[in-house]
Amino acid sequence: MGLLDILRKFRSTPQDELRILLLGLDNAGKTTLLKVLASEDISHITPTQGFNIKSVQSSGFKLNVWDIGGQRKIRQYWHHYFANTDVLIYVIDSSDRKRFDETNQELSELLEEEKLNGVPLLVFA
Repeated sequence: MGLLDILRKFRSTPQDELRILLLGLDNAGKTTLLKVLASEDISHITPTQGFNIKSVQSSGFKLNVWDIGGQRKIRQYWHHYFANTDVLIYVIDSSDRKRFDETNQELSELLEEEKLNGVPLLVFA
């Protein structure tokens, strides 16, 4: 049973479309994950300036995936993307030990966001 099957069981109303929000620090791998989900080439990834949106079909769901840039100057705008989020995926570069405190702080702040209360969270490291 995958994440999508679990979500299908917990949803109060059956829905074939999910809005997934990808967040994490810059250079954590968010865009790479998005491109892999979309079966796209990952040999040329550039830093996200703003956001990327892709729609992907998977397990009977249409996944609308929002990849938001993780640079410090962009993080202050993350809250504009919280509304109507069905799933939050927080991406961490587990090989970048120097940024563990920073990513922990950002994740802690996200967990306190009222608009994200009840939204399933997947930490992808």
